[in-house]
Amino acid sequence: WGSGSDDDAEQASRQAFTTSVQAGINLIDTAEVYGMGRAEHLLGQFVHETGDPVIVASKFMPFPWRLTKGSLRRALQGSLRRLGRDRVDLYQIHWPTPPVAIDTWMDAMADVVEAGLVRAVGVSNYSVAQMRQAHAALSKRGIPLASNQVLYNLLKRGPEETGLLAVCRELDVRLIAYSPLAQGLLTGKYSPENPPAGFARRRQQTPLLARIQPLVDRMRSIGEAHEGKTPAQVALNWTICKGSLPIPGARNARQASQNAGATGWRLTADEVAALDEAAARV
Repeated sequence: WGSGSDDDAEQASRQAFTTSVQAGINLIDTAEVYGMGRAEHLLGQFVHETGDPVIVASKFMPFPWRLTKGSLRRALQGSLRRLGRDRVDLYQIHWPTPPVAIDTWMDAMADVVEAGLVRAVGVSNYSVAQMRQAHAALSKRGIPLASNQVLYNLLKRGPEETGLLAVCRELDVRLIAYSPLAQGLLTGKYSPENPPAGFARRRQQTPLLARIQPLVDRMRSIGEAHEGKTPAQVALNWTICKGSLPIPGARNARQASQNAGATGWRLTADEVAALDEAAARV
C-alpha cells in the first residue's frame, strides 16, 4: 500500500515474498494495523500459493477502546480470517499502551494459547520493566515469553544501553529487531548528494547523512572482506551477531534478495567491535 497502484504493489510484494522463501527466509512478521488488514490478507494469499512452511507472526494493537480480554480474542480471530489460518505462530502485543494492565493482556494471551489459536506469545516496544512484568505474568500460566520486538540498529542501540538485550538473554526471550537498516540510512545508497525521496524523509534524514558516511565507509570495507557484502548486509549481520533477529522490510524481489544475503556468514568479533566504535561516533 502507498507504493504505486494496488496491482503493482501486490505483485511486487508477492515477488519479495517468493524470493525470501526461496532463499530460506521462513519468518514473516505482520500486524493487523499494517495496511489496515491488507498486509495480513496478502500474506495469507502468498503462503497459500507457495505451499512452503512459513512461520507467521502478527500483532494485536491495544487501542484505548479495547478494554477487555475478549477484545484480544476477537482481534486475533479477525487476523486469522485474513491470514486464512487456524493458528498464528507468534502473536505479539504491539505496544504497552494503557489503560489495560500488562497482566490482563498476558492473561488473554495465555487463554488463546490454551485454546490452540496461538503457538507462541511475544511483545513489542516493551521496556525492561514491562518485559519482566509480561514474562512473570505468563510464567504464572506456564507459558514462556518468546520475544520482544523493538527498534534496534547500528544507529539506534537503545536495547544495549538500557540493558534490554542483556535481560532478553537472561529470560531466554528473543529480541526481534525492527528497522534494522534505519529506514535505508544503513544501506549505503544515500548520501548528502543523494538524499532519500519524499519531503518528510529528506528533511528528517539529510542532516544525518554526512555524519554517518564514515560508518558507511567502514561497513563497505568490512563487506568487501566478506566476498563483496553490501553495507546493508553488514548492518543486518551485525544485529544477528548481537543476538537479535532482524526483520528488514522488502518492497520487491531485489530488496528481498539483498536481505537474504545477510545470512550464511558471520562478522568477526573484531569487526563487530569496529562497527560499534564507528557507530558510537555518529
